[in-house]
Amino acid sequence: MAKAAGVSVGTASKALNGRFDVKRETRERVLRAADELNFRPNALARGLLAGRTQSVGVITNDLDGRFAPKIVVGVENALGADQSSVLLSITRGDPELEAHYIRSFQERRVDGILIVGNIPESRPPARGLDRTPVVYVFSPSSSPEDASVIADNVAAGRLAAEHLIEQGKRHIYYLGGPPEEVAARDRGQGTREQILAAGLSVSPLQILYGTWAEQWGWDAVGGILASGAPVDGLVCGDDQIARGAIDRLLSEGVSIPDRAAVIGFDNWWILAQNSRHPFSSVDMELEAIGGRAARILTTGAPAPGVVAHPGHVVARWSTIGDAPR
Repeated sequence: MAKAAGVSVGTASKALNGRFDVKRETRERVLRAADELNFRPNALARGLLAGRTQSVGVITNDLDGRFAPKIVVGVENALGADQSSVLLSITRGDPELEAHYIRSFQERRVDGILIVGNIPESRPPARGLDRTPVVYVFSPSSSPEDASVIADNVAAGRLAAEHLIEQGKRHIYYLGGPPEEVAARDRGQGTREQILAAGLSVSPLQILYGTWAEQWGWDAVGGILASGAPVDGLVCGDDQIARGAIDRLLSEGVSIPDRAAVIGFDNWWILAQNSRHPFSSVDMELEAIGGRAARILTTGAPAPGVVAHPGHVVARWSTIGDAPR
């Protein structure tokens, strides 16, 4: 290529790397020759010289669920803007496979590794990382020495309750998933905190736990209505519970959102947006979580600790009264 451009190899290298000490005419001649010869610099060699390979390893145990795929999209969007490449591996929950992929990424001299989980529960630190920078995403590391980026489910619970209170609701219940799961507990905690912060009362009977299922939403609402207790707002721990709650309210002749407003979590478009009765939901901004983790990884040594991302409310018919589809 240097021969075709009529310059030395050193000058060709400077031109390709955008060095300021190359005349514009010479640089254009070198780039023209590179284009004609279909020349592409060796990215790995350039990366080794520069101390960066512009590549990041992403390890996840799940690409079939609703959470990890969106996070990975956010990672790719952020790294693409940085002109970095993403190397993706799926462990299927196998620790040995995870260790193998970590070794493989290190052999490729990646700039860092993102370990993306599919549940909010913490996990043990990955093995064999040595000095490779790592950020845990969605499933935080159990070690305070590691950097993690997670969904802030407590703040999200506050957002959901605040939205109902803004609609004038004063007797709010929380219908969560299993109490042993951190997302269910944290969303319930946030809901309770916001109700109390608004100067409203909340009893233990208003914070209920069950399963992540429509049937639980149906059954819980039936029990509340049968008790005769006042209820005009429901914060549901996920969108499946919300749909079950809405179906039961409508079957009992309860007007939504006038007599009772309902909000879910996760903003799963299949349920929240494309249902016969579209309903409000807290979007956890999974793509933003992935992008935030990628930027933390690539803009210096990741600081130890947890970065929590709160999400936002997507308001629809079940809380603001737009006509259902």
